[in-house]
Amino acid sequence: MKRFVLSVAASLLCFAACSAPAPRQYSVKVVREYPHDDQAYTQGLFFEAGELYESTGQTGRSSFRKVDLQTGKVIRKLNFNRKYFGEGSVIFGGRMYMLTWTSNVAFVYDAATLEYIKSYSYPREGWGLTTDGKSLIASDGSSSLYFFDGDFHLQKTLKVTMNGRPVRYLNELEWIDGKIWANVYTTDMIVIINPSSGTVEGVVDCSGLLPGQLRGPDTDVLNGIAVLDGRIFLTGKNWPRLYEIELKAK
Repeated sequence: MKRFVLSVAASLLCFAACSAPAPRQYSVKVVREYPHDDQAYTQGLFFEAGELYESTGQTGRSSFRKVDLQTGKVIRKLNFNRKYFGEGSVIFGGRMYMLTWTSNVAFVYDAATLEYIKSYSYPREGWGLTTDGKSLIASDGSSSLYFFDGDFHLQKTLKVTMNGRPVRYLNELEWIDGKIWANVYTTDMIVIINPSSGTVEGVVDCSGLLPGQLRGPDTDVLNGIAVLDGRIFLTGKNWPRLYEIELKAK
């Protein structure tokens, strides 16, 4: 009897996963392009009050920056101790939060002055970071997203799936129109995630976004999603361009 019940439960789970609508497929159309620092190993990218901010990684080169969108020039820069590999960042509740990759430390600064406030012990790898206005939302390279309050108390864990299967390597995050957009590390794919169910509802194919002639020896993967007044911006690690894009249904 127990085996029968387990079999029925498994069948129901399979039916639920298999009956979920297939994610919508999109490509991207470039609306405008802007200069981007090709030495910026982009880890976090977002707009706050109309201003562009970016966090960068690499040991000895990690930073948090305020950037002029039109020129790509750094207006303000906060450098981190070389022992830290910087990761995702966001402004939430008047504070700037920034993760580190493997140091198990999350930093908090005053958003207006960039003065240090405190740091938190962080129990996992730091990858991407965004906010829905109520919680911090973080990735760690797995198929899970983590929702925290402003003091990094865990509120919930969201398992992300596409066609019933886990989506791993979730990286840089952005909250757009009630959905979580996530770069999938080492790919040209962005997934659009339902924040309640974890189901991937859309897949954005960004292949070819950065032309081959603009790629150099240090050019790395697509990483960096930001939104400003409904306009979507994408870039990558050590890319010389930042792109404003529109989605095109396939």
